[in-house]
Amino acid sequence: MDRNLALEIVRVTEAAALYAGRQMGRGDAERANRSAIDAMAQAFSSISVQGTIILGGLDREGSPLPGGSRVGNATGAEIDIALDALDGKTTCANGGNNAVACIAMGEKGSIYKAPALYMEKIAVGADAKGVVDITQSPEVNIKRVARAKNRYIEDLTVCVLDRERHSELIERIRSTGARIKLINDGDISGAIAAAMIDKPIDILMGVGGATQGVIAAAAIKCLGGDMQARFIYRNEEDREAIRAAGETDLNRIFSLGDLTRGDIVFAATGVTNGELLSGVNFFSGGAQTHSIIMRSKTRTIRFIAAQHHFDYKPMY
Repeated sequence: MDRNLALEIVRVTEAAALYAGRQMGRGDAERANRSAIDAMAQAFSSISVQGTIILGGLDREGSPLPGGSRVGNATGAEIDIALDALDGKTTCANGGNNAVACIAMGEKGSIYKAPALYMEKIAVGADAKGVVDITQSPEVNIKRVARAKNRYIEDLTVCVLDRERHSELIERIRSTGARIKLINDGDISGAIAAAMIDKPIDILMGVGGATQGVIAAAAIKCLGGDMQARFIYRNEEDREAIRAAGETDLNRIFSLGDLTRGDIVFAATGVTNGELLSGVNFFSGGAQTHSIIMRSKTRTIRFIAAQHHFDYKPMY
């Protein structure tokens, strides 16, 4: 896969972030999400790829990016794409933190096509690679990570989505003495931050969307971190959905290599301030964005601060 593709796709996440950023705090999550999707679809048209949306497309009538759709200008490599045009649409609409626009790309067959269910996830950085086991208790995993990092448990910070379903998990983490970072939305940012050596998060735990889990796995692969996941079933309909996706083992534990494989490129742009990236900052006649781009083959990580001048780029 062309190494310059990472610099191409960050333009797509920037466009989505700029459009979604206009909706920050305005109370309409669906409008914010649709703005990001519309911008992403328009920006894709200038990218030299032959891409297929594997995960994250909006399957609604009239959507410019439905699942299975083709994107790009019909030149360049054949690639699979997982995207979340606005991870954290509710927090964006409420003016909260951790909303991002993100894309993962890989060679054909490199991204697991997860059904739209919930996943339990645990994610760590390279310094705790190979020590976590999602079948073990939170207490055991926290002790293992502390040992791998050569730190006291009290020095660890665990990131968890602030949801009622996590009340027991939160109490069990607290019982170990570890610190907790509760986030209202945006577990992609939380998972990536857990895998980065310079961020104040050591572990991500809890249940979130499967699409977001696969996208986070792509980023964690680029960072050399580790992740495990398994599907959570609320009812028999969820079980039928996973069977329809071709899974015969409903209790399967997914490793990082099961979720993404091969050469992966990842890009994300902050919409609102968060654990990973600063949000969009508008000024007279333009805006500034902050993005991260990564490639698994080289483990290169780039942070890009870009200034966009709307008189010269009227799309925004």
